[in-house]
Order: sequence, then C-alpha cells, then structure tokens
Amino acid sequence: MKLTFLGATGTVTGSKYLLNCGSKRILIDCGLFQGLKQLRLKNWDKLSINPKDVDIVVLTHAHIDHTGYLPLFVKNGFSGKVYCSEATRDLCKILLPDSAHLQEEEAEYANKHGFSKHHPALPLYTKEDAQRALELLTPVDFEQDVDLGDGLTVRFSPNAHILGSAFVRIHDQKTSVLFSGDIGRPHDILMKAPVRIKQADYLVLESTYGNRLHDTSDPQIKLAAIINQTVKRKGVVVIPVFAVGRAQELLYYIHLLKSSGVIPDIPVYLNSPMAVDATAIFHNHRGEHRLTPEQCDALCHTAHMVNSVEESKRLNETQGPMIILSASGMATGGRVVHHLKAFAPNPNNTILFVGFQAAGTRGAAMLDGAESIKIHGEYVPVRADVEYVSNLSAHADYSEILDWLGGFEVPPKKTFITHGEPIAADAMRIHIEEKLHWQVVVPDYLETVTLN
Repeated sequence: MKLTFLGATGTVTGSKYLLNCGSKRILIDCGLFQGLKQLRLKNWDKLSINPKDVDIVVLTHAHIDHTGYLPLFVKNGFSGKVYCSEATRDLCKILLPDSAHLQEEEAEYANKHGFSKHHPALPLYTKEDAQRALELLTPVDFEQDVDLGDGLTVRFSPNAHILGSAFVRIHDQKTSVLFSGDIGRPHDILMKAPVRIKQADYLVLESTYGNRLHDTSDPQIKLAAIINQTVKRKGVVVIPVFAVGRAQELLYYIHLLKSSGVIPDIPVYLNSPMAVDATAIFHNHRGEHRLTPEQCDALCHTAHMVNSVEESKRLNETQGPMIILSASGMATGGRVVHHLKAFAPNPNNTILFVGFQAAGTRGAAMLDGAESIKIHGEYVPVRADVEYVSNLSAHADYSEILDWLGGFEVPPKKTFITHGEPIAADAMRIHIEEKLHWQVVVPDYLETVTLN
C-alpha cells in the first residue's frame, strides 16, 4: 500500500487521502478546503491525481470539508462508487446541493455587485454537478466488511461525530489502515459514544483539538447566561451553526432551558433549510443517537423553521429579543452572513459561536477581536458582544482521543496525525508519544508514504 496526503495537512479542512492498493486507487474523503484564502484557492487548483484514475471513493462523514469536493471530482471524470453509511448518504443529499447552491449564489452576487476580480465569476461547481455526485453514493451498513475487489475490504464503525460518521478501516488481507474521520465525544448529549477499535496496522488520526481540553462545566449554564444577558438588552442572539450536528444540539439545549424556565420563551428561528432537513433526519436514524422519539419531536419543534429567502430577509428587520440559528458555523457563507451584516453593528446583540473556527474564517476573526469583518466586499463593524461556548464541540479533545486510543490492544505500526492546524497536530503527536510511546508522524501536504 501507498498513502498520499492530498488534504487536511496543516489545516482542519480539505480532507483527502489517496490509498494505492495494488491495482486499486481509493480516495478516502473528498473535502473542500476552507478558511484562509491560500487554502480556498487549492479548491481551484488541478489535483495531483486524475479523477478518472480513481476506482473508489470512501466517505467518513457528510461534512463539507470531507465531501464538498466530490461534485467537482465527478465533474472532472470520476465515475466509480462512493461508499458511505446510510445517514451520510441522506445528509449528503442535503449538504452537496446546498454547497452547490452557495457556489452559484456567491458567483451571481459577485457578478451583480462587481466585487470579484474574475469576469465573470464562476461557481466551483453547479447543482447539476452535485446531483451527478449523489447518484454515485452507495450506502453500506456499519460493522460489515464490504468487498471492494482484489481482496480489499472496507468496514465502517460509528465514531459519534455526527449522524452517519464513521471510522473507516481498509484491509488487503495483509495490511489494515484505519482512518479516524472526525472523532466524536464520549458523553455528547445527542450522539452515542464512539466505538472502540482494537487493532489496525496504520492509523490516520484527526487532531482538531490536539492542543486543547474542553471545558468540563455544563454548557447549559453559560448558554443560559448569554441568552438572558442579551434578552435584558432586548437584543438578538445570532448563532452561526453547522447545519448538521451543532444546529440540532443547540435546539435541544434551548428546548431544555425553555422547558425548565431558565430562559424566557422568546422566539427562536432556525434559518437554514439544510439544517431543517437535517433535523428531520434524526427521526430516521434513531439507532445512532441518544434521543427518544418524543425528544426528537421536541427538538424539531423548538424553533420556527425559516425556509424562504423573503422570510430570512424579514428577520433582519425584526426587533429582539430573539434567537437566530443559521448556517454556516464558521460564518464563511450562507444566510448567517446576511444576519451578521444586519446585527453585528448593534452592541445590544450577541454573536455566539459554538464550534471550531478555522484560521481565516470570519468566525475566527471575530473571536480574535476583529473590529470589522468583510462581507460582500464591504467592511461591517462588529459592535455586538462576541461569545464562545467551547464545550459544545463535536470533536473529541486530546484527552478524549488518548482515552479512545487506549482501546487498541496492539499499537499501530505508525500513526499519522492530520486534520489539525500545525500547533494542534504537533501537540497531539507529543501527547501520544509521551503517554503511549507509539511511533507518530505529522505528514506534509502531498507527501506519500509506503505502508509495509
């Protein structure tokens, strides 16, 4: 086997790993780069591999930094099967067309207002490209060995990050490689704990929080305090959310706070058609999460679901107090950008972040204290309170990852640390070397290694 790192090195985005197994070429994850401009520009670069030469794509989960490049990959010639879990398939049906819509919408907006350097500005891919990619998705069950041909098998095991997310183990009867994907947390309020893996010859491990520990306090306490402080100012709480995972978790927490009387019964809006659809999917995959059917119903009825563009625009003219949850979670695009434009200049309002903010995103800039952010070619002042509830993350911290690694009965021959910014990745390497004494490396972008 040979493994090439085509993304998620030195960054948490753009996950792509090419595995050469004899005559088979398998791409594990097919994600978009996000964040810093130099990363986003990589999405437009010609890949070092020809999509026509790849036989199979395997997806660890549905988030765009793991799947969002797939429509372009198909557009450029890939025509094989795309293996994933059933919930990943269902979520991709929402996420990929939405990603394409955002690409088209941003290109159209840039052309209309003339702030792009390109004439005309073009989308990276279209909704038609996304639809062709969806037709290749091939769902498989968890904990089943799936025959890929030539003696190769793939096995998906639940890893608790979001619905459908999985550890992916590829085996050629001699050597096994485990791709962690994004590892969830053992005590998440929604998702069941990640399963333990006993053995793999090689491990590709995420390190999003490789240098951090999550706050162990109850996130409801801080969430309630932020909401109540904003209500006193008659302000608006704008929460940029990841449409799959964090949106549903926030809705459930708000439901608990309202039903217990800790926060007042103010209007709550979920302004993301994608998140609305993803919330409904929780009913269809009850075996993967902790919620009862009644709790799923409560989750779905906590907020008013905003679907039309007209209703979304009217929210920007509505007075508080109210709560708006809207994608995207790092404020890189989508309807939340328009809400930031409307509400960030008012000091009575609060912008609340609840997930990891990659370098170069508007979310990271605001958390770093930016006095203004650039939206649609204009600088928008940030006078609203900017808050962060760190322990709502769907990623395990380094201690939780170390605990999960303790389930291995035999250490991998080598562990490759990816999906982390440089400081986090190197910190994860040090933690594993010092505590477990494993052989660990942090690979470079486009590096190829031989797995014996």
